[in-house]
Amino acid sequence: MSTNAAAEEDRASEVVPAVPWRVSDVRVIDHGLLTVRFVDGTEGNVDMRELLRSDRVAGTLFEQLRDSSFFSRVTARLGAVEWPGEIDLAPDAMYDEIRAHGVWILN
Repeated sequence: MSTNAAAEEDRASEVVPAVPWRVSDVRVIDHGLLTVRFVDGTEGNVDMRELLRSDRVAGTLFEQLRDSSFFSRVTARLGAVEWPGEIDLAPDAMYDEIRAHGVWILN
């Protein structure tokens, strides 16, 4: 197999359908607060501050996000907001809330 063919196979797993809720950009505004942009131009905030302060995240993958340096490692990958260690947010639910209210509050 040629090197190009192997690279094409690797990239094939990253193909994501063209849906409006795909995240194209994410930025940290403050610890626990993100701003996101979707492929259709919709923009809004994701407010995780209350969730990160709650006892409900203790012992879960989200507990790592309490560390501000870890939280700042957020990326938009394959249309979703994610952090290292397979921590991600549901982009379709995020999109629906931001379209309706301008913000998705996770508590």
